[in-house]
Amino acid sequence: MEVDFGKKPSALIPVVMSLFALVLVLVQVAFQFGMHAAEPANPYESAVAHLWQLLMAAQLPVVAFFGFRWLRRAPWRAATVLIVQGLAFAAAAAIPVFVFGW
Repeated sequence: MEVDFGKKPSALIPVVMSLFALVLVLVQVAFQFGMHAAEPANPYESAVAHLWQLLMAAQLPVVAFFGFRWLRRAPWRAATVLIVQGLAFAAAAAIPVFVFGW
């Protein structure tokens, strides 16, 4: 069964959400450096931090739905998409921690 996962929202939404969460963090850091404050007062209490947490948590049910729906129909292609989704999730979660020490 040949399936084009580029047209499946459940395949693309988690990756877009992870990238948006990463962009939020980078914009927040750029704004802080622009305001000459290298260290935020409390990075865990900002609106950006809460939005990041919501984006990261909200994509988990979408990934689970995608896996439930497509792993039986096209296992190798679906596994590839799940790996990409996992890498995007890990990158969005790990980059702020390792680079910025948050």
